Amino acid sequence: MRLITYHSGEGDLHAGVVLGERVVDLTRVIADLPLPASTAARGVSVPAGGLLHLLYAGAGGLASVRRFLDETSQSTALTWQPLLRDVRLAAPLPRPGKIIGIGRNYAEHAKETGASLSERPRIFAKLPSSVVGPGAIVRARHVTKLDLEAELAVVIGAFAVDVPAADALRYVAGYTALNDVSAREFQFDVTPAQTSFAKSMDGFCPMGPWLVTAEEIRDPQTLEIRSFLNDKLMQQGSTRDMLFPIAVLIEYLSRYMTLEPGDVIATGTPSGSGAFRKPPVWLKAGDRVRIEIDDIGTLEHGIG
Repeated sequence: MRLITYHSGEGDLHAGVVLGERVVDLTRVIADLPLPASTAARGVSVPAGGLLHLLYAGAGGLASVRRFLDETSQSTALTWQPLLRDVRLAAPLPRPGKIIGIGRNYAEHAKETGASLSERPRIFAKLPSSVVGPGAIVRARHVTKLDLEAELAVVIGAFAVDVPAADALRYVAGYTALNDVSAREFQFDVTPAQTSFAKSMDGFCPMGPWLVTAEEIRDPQTLEIRSFLNDKLMQQGSTRDMLFPIAVLIEYLSRYMTLEPGDVIATGTPSGSGAFRKPPVWLKAGDRVRIEIDDIGTLEHGIG
């Protein structure tokens, strides 16, 4: 399924699924989903609706949505809307619990930074308040070295603690595209580096266009990733080149912290981002960024 969060009509947020070129509103269906008793026992505050609520509802919640679609797909009472004409997409998860970034996870990118290959994943955080959706305008007042990084984002679908790599993909709800926007002067020009700050400013985490559920992706380690700046190819790589594949990342992270439904892992970027070109290429007002990932789709946004 391609699950979306979108604005419609007066601008209220809805949850839905894309079927072909149309959207089915799932807002009420998801809001009625019960949460497992184990979730309540953890004391987690779960939104009353939306895709985050759906993920906390677990496998049973996704099964209920599929059953609803099967039972009502031919119904004239089903609410359909044309995709893009009447619908404005938001980030699939407008405010995830946490966003965990993985630095230098592609060998060629590590080499272009001048760094040696890491023996273990390099971790940083992107704050959830940085998330915006497709079509957003990323505004970076006072930032002089604004850069892009195209990434495959993994969305967790169940509580994960001490998960072995062999079982790790069972904890994945789905995948989306993410731009790890960075203010490089705070990452490279100050001591000590302020990496999480450099990557967590308002608007610095465009995500979308939708959440593709895990069963739709045959192998997440065979996806091509491309980024374009004003239609010029900047980055091109494959997830097969990750130094630490998704299963290894989940194993490593869940050894030290609980991964919760809706948490996002930004899995790293291929080589070619602006900071490491000669001369560097910085994003500026009026630029357009496009990120494409096979089997997921296209994420586009502007720079203001």
